[in-house]
Amino acid sequence: MRILLCCVFLLIITCCISVSSAEAPAGPAQGMPPLPEDNLNWYDKYEAALREAGAEEKQVTLPGGRVINYGEVRNSHPALLLIHGQMSIWEDYALVLPELSKKWHIYAVDVYGHGDSTHDESLYYIDTNGDDLIRFIDQVIGEPTVVAGHSNGALTAAYIAANGGAHVAGAILEDPPVFSTQGENWENSFSYLDTFKPLHEYDESDKSECWESWYFRHCYWGQAYMKDMMPMIADYAQQYHDSHPGEPVKIAFLPNSLWYVFQYAMQYDFAYGEHFYDLSWNHGLKHEEILSAIRVPCVFIHAKESVDQNGVFNCASSREQAERAVSCIGDNCSLVETDTSDHVIHTVHMDQYIEAVNSLHP
Repeated sequence: MRILLCCVFLLIITCCISVSSAEAPAGPAQGMPPLPEDNLNWYDKYEAALREAGAEEKQVTLPGGRVINYGEVRNSHPALLLIHGQMSIWEDYALVLPELSKKWHIYAVDVYGHGDSTHDESLYYIDTNGDDLIRFIDQVIGEPTVVAGHSNGALTAAYIAANGGAHVAGAILEDPPVFSTQGENWENSFSYLDTFKPLHEYDESDKSECWESWYFRHCYWGQAYMKDMMPMIADYAQQYHDSHPGEPVKIAFLPNSLWYVFQYAMQYDFAYGEHFYDLSWNHGLKHEEILSAIRVPCVFIHAKESVDQNGVFNCASSREQAERAVSCIGDNCSLVETDTSDHVIHTVHMDQYIEAVNSLHP
């Protein structure tokens, strides 16, 4: 979907982009066809949803001083633990919280290296963070919990489902990068080429420009589809960064689906991404072994497989990989597939996501 949007906007950008050498403009390029009104202020509806749900931000300190930051929507319903994906924070679930809270007492965590949870590279492994989230379930929630994770957070949810014991009642695996993030066709995947390779190269650079500018200058979709335009967009990002210190970079003339993650990148430890670049995040564990150990009811939500003209998979896992994962789990797991390749299913396909979560309601 990201690549499709880029192709759609290529002509618009070519005709309309205008970058001042003195200061990055705060609004859309003059003469540009209108984007949705919330394109620049998209996060407002997230904050409104958090208020509607009554979410409260809290922290718990585990033995050893490790801090887990989380949002809670309190009520008398069964417990649901939400685990976000790479370069995100717990508030990424905001839009589904009001509806989910009608049936669930919600705990949404920042994983280590993200948001306001502990930033410590020694913790950036599936089992290390997973074991501490099991402690979180035991010590903070203290009752049977359905655990739902997105992307690599879904792999963490799978680990918790396999190892969490009696307090884990079920698992929702939202588009996990099964098998790919343990090396299977990894360097030919969109995630590697568009995120982890640029992250690694930026971390190795002299950091003379901000991450957002570097990303646009080196991202896969830009180099594959808009190579001539990317230096201009990168310069715009740098100028916005310089003109708005301490604020997330916003690109007015692009749909926010292409840059919304900049909202969360300011609270992200790039060392976390290094563990995906070199595949060490798995800590020697095999996805097949984790999945095969799950005994609780499980729903695997898979974004539709998509392969671009260069043979690069624009999805977290192929249909074949998803089916293998479900086969490892066995008869207690059902496979649900969306009709698009959008990875953030809980935002793009909210109704389908909520239905899947509620299917595990006791």
